[in-house]
Amino acid sequence: MSAPTPTPDAAPVPELRWGFLATGKIARSVAQDLALTPGARLVAVGSRRQEAAEEFADWYAGIGPRPTAHGSYEALVADPEVDVVYVASPHALHLEHARLAFEAGKHVLCEKPLTLDAAQAEEMVRLAGEHDRFLMEAMWTATHPVVREVAARLASGELGTPRHLHAELGFRVDADPGDRMLDPALGASALLDMGIYPLTVAHLLLGEAEALTATATLSEGGIDLDIAVAGRYPGGALATMTASMTSWSSRAAAVATSLGRVDLPDFHHPAAATFTPYAEGSSNDGGGLGEVLLLEGAEPVVGRGYGNELLEVARCVAAGLRESPLVPHAQTLALLRQMDDLRAQVGVRFPHER
Repeated sequence: MSAPTPTPDAAPVPELRWGFLATGKIARSVAQDLALTPGARLVAVGSRRQEAAEEFADWYAGIGPRPTAHGSYEALVADPEVDVVYVASPHALHLEHARLAFEAGKHVLCEKPLTLDAAQAEEMVRLAGEHDRFLMEAMWTATHPVVREVAARLASGELGTPRHLHAELGFRVDADPGDRMLDPALGASALLDMGIYPLTVAHLLLGEAEALTATATLSEGGIDLDIAVAGRYPGGALATMTASMTSWSSRAAAVATSLGRVDLPDFHHPAAATFTPYAEGSSNDGGGLGEVLLLEGAEPVVGRGYGNELLEVARCVAAGLRESPLVPHAQTLALLRQMDDLRAQVGVRFPHER
């Protein structure tokens, strides 16, 4: 396992002007952190309905300067004030909407998963190259200071050799069948909505998976409501990961190493992690514990952590990069290929694949 690639030099970053494409729950969460992010300015928001765009703009005016409201995505990407478009629409529409932004000459931060499958993601990466624009998946876990610190400490060997990781994320989805979270046509999937986080943290802390096996419970509509994944990683490390849309699982992750245990009580929004060392000859019965080590990031967490991904985009754009060293295209594609395989194992196919 190699150490994570550092971000570009932390030089002063010029102001980056953002346009938000879509106005759903995740867009509001990211916007709240954007208001706290140095150098970030929300200048425009676009929706399919002018009323929805105006409502979002009015809401944001309570925490920052009111952005321009556009009643179409075409108008948003055409706005000359916008430098980078944050695509926050449902998964199934990401490729279409990123294409709009690239053709308008905008850089793109696109919500996770980048697309429904690896083939669509490869096309988005190709479009970014064709238009010479920056593209990054909004996998803020990979830019989070605490997760980066844990990855660096594990890679250095000081916490021992990782042997097993467990991570879980789940919450009960109570929604109509046509809701984005339950509609197969919009990419509904516990794996894509929630499972991508445990898979990503395993990738960041252990390396790229060598083998993954899944089992799942499917809805009548054919989407995975609950999924469990077992994986083998470089060096013989193993991982168990779960995601659920029917139950309230924890958001915890832990890595058992040859020297002790790393705990992230909330790897989804970590404030810190801890390492508990065990003495030689200990039997893991509560004795032989060493002093707990607190693992915090080298830079502050901005808001709930979304601000750190916004800062990463700004650093990369200022440096003239077309992909992030923290969220490289190869990593995004590798994880989508993993999810393609896992969906095939449990029998989940989206309408465009049938």
